[in-house]
Amino acid sequence: MATLTVHIDNEKDLPILKEILSRFGASYNEEAEERPLNKEEKAVYKRLKTSFEEIKQHKEGKIELRDARELLNEL
Repeated sequence: MATLTVHIDNEKDLPILKEILSRFGASYNEEAEERPLNKEEKAVYKRLKTSFEEIKQHKEGKIELRDARELLNEL
């Protein structure tokens, strides 16, 4: 048995390669590399984190939630 390690830059190709391996009867393991977030992704993450914290505080009765349309406009 041999092991082949492949680094795939274009994630759109991944399903095709997985199908090819399956058709050949090859087993495979998929490991995703973590990459640093870019500026836009960090901004979205920060807003989502804030929103989830607000939901938690709302459930605890500490705050009233703002209108959902405002959140959607931010996204």
